[in-house]
Amino acid sequence: MLLPCTPSMRLDGRRALITGASRGLGFAAATALAEAGAEVILAARGGDQLSETVDLLASAGHKATSLVLDVTDIAAVRKAFDGLGALDILVNSAGIARHSPAADTTPDDFDAVMGVNVRAAYFLAQAAARSMQDRGGSILQISSQMGHTGGIDRAVYCASKHAVEGMTKAMSMEFGRKNIRVNTICPTFIRTPLTESTFADPKMRAWIESKIKLGRVGCVEDIMGAVTFLCSDGAAFITGTHLLVDGGWTAG
Repeated sequence: MLLPCTPSMRLDGRRALITGASRGLGFAAATALAEAGAEVILAARGGDQLSETVDLLASAGHKATSLVLDVTDIAAVRKAFDGLGALDILVNSAGIARHSPAADTTPDDFDAVMGVNVRAAYFLAQAAARSMQDRGGSILQISSQMGHTGGIDRAVYCASKHAVEGMTKAMSMEFGRKNIRVNTICPTFIRTPLTESTFADPKMRAWIESKIKLGRVGCVEDIMGAVTFLCSDGAAFITGTHLLVDGGWTAG
């Protein structure tokens, strides 16, 4: 009898595109993949911030380049993929939130959230699958625990993330025969520059901490191992599902 061999979570020789990568969860995801040996392409709308993050990765010895890209411009997305060459990994971390009571949601807020969180996510995955169809790969959407529950003043955001969960399942069924895996990571509230105002509210922070069974809020490092795992051979038989990184929030 032979001993089984644990699949490697190294990503040497693989190329990854990470959107929403100039800061926060996207930057953490790009860093995780780079540390595992992948060549990373960081995409975001803002060129200055993007250059800074790429420089940080390069100074640490990682192979990283930047791509200024508005993910809501589908024609630009398709053109970008045409020029990138073969990709092995897509991590889509681009997303927005506009919170308000459901009774007060405006059409502009609804369209803005759906445009980034659903429409752009859908066509990014489509473009990535076309790039990967001859070699296989991993498509990973950064979703949310709100894709599996509800939240006060978050009807539009919840709707967008539930949609991401549904399209991920459907796409995994279609792309699986090409050895393209499609999954989501669903974080809870994570401390990033964009969420500092949320955590600055003592009542809001207390409510968040009361929901998280581990008794603390999340940090960007909490998603990094999950990203590497789902993009690696360690997850070679995992597709069409989600990984909750929520400190136990949804368990209760």
